[in-house]
Amino acid sequence: MGSYIFNRFCYMLISIVLMSVVAFIIIQLPPGDYLSSYIMQLQASGERVDPAQVESLRRQYGLDLPMYQRYFVWVKNMLRGDFGRSFDWNMPVRTLIASRIPMTVAVSLVTMLFTYLVAIPFGIYSAVKQYSIVDYIVTVLGFVGLAMPNFLLALFLMIFFQRVFGFSPGGLFSPEYLNAPWSFARFVDMLKHLPVPIIVIGASGMASLMRVMRSSLLDEIKMKYVTNARAKGLKERVLLFRYPVRVALNPILSSIGWMFPQILSGATITAIVLNLPTVGALMYRALLSQDMYLAGTCVLFLTVFTLVGTFISDILLVCADPRIRFD
Repeated sequence: MGSYIFNRFCYMLISIVLMSVVAFIIIQLPPGDYLSSYIMQLQASGERVDPAQVESLRRQYGLDLPMYQRYFVWVKNMLRGDFGRSFDWNMPVRTLIASRIPMTVAVSLVTMLFTYLVAIPFGIYSAVKQYSIVDYIVTVLGFVGLAMPNFLLALFLMIFFQRVFGFSPGGLFSPEYLNAPWSFARFVDMLKHLPVPIIVIGASGMASLMRVMRSSLLDEIKMKYVTNARAKGLKERVLLFRYPVRVALNPILSSIGWMFPQILSGATITAIVLNLPTVGALMYRALLSQDMYLAGTCVLFLTVFTLVGTFISDILLVCADPRIRFD
């Protein structure tokens, strides 16, 4: 098991290096750069642009270097903890990312916990009670969760909370607690705002996982070893959770690899609608403004989260099903 985990860890490190190259190249593909976009905005507003000053800024930010040199400078600085400077925000990228990562990770972890704690039990119950009223309800809710756009659900819940509970669920804090130091009152205010983003961001993933859990468990229940164990008099609850559920959890555990980054980046539109201080919204603005160092760092962080999530799911799969380590 130790060698298996070590090999997976080495693959993860190699993938991070390769993806950093791919991410940086993709960000550089659109024509022009941040200064070009900024100059066009100034010229559109009628302001005069000094070519000497533009050339000086281009040298200052390293935009006069070839792409491969900019990449190596970026990597060399990252190894020292310097992710470059954001052109759009005019501040270090490290500061911007550090201000967004804690809330992004907190919202993502709570959303994942909520998603799995709801999806797995309902998926199991729906499979065991196939064609029951609960099964039909879970199936309908699953299709609704998959079909409804997250931003539309966000708008609906914002209106609902405003009219029923009398407060706006936008953001993670009320205006009076937005820049306030941490306190018990600020923590309670954050808890009041968390349900809406958790439900909205986790809706599609929860619906998908319920369907996966139901179909996987239905396949396992029909296996001959289950019929044999039942014929030997093993109690139904013990039989269910000792064998079929454990095997049916494999595709659920493997979903951690794509669920975590999907919650981080796939909720970009939701984060904009709900005004959430997450990395997804920050990356969206950086890509629009061609802020290469900020956009590259955001993409790299999402890549790292994807690979770390996959690494965790591999470890969980080995623990749940020892056959995998011998493949």
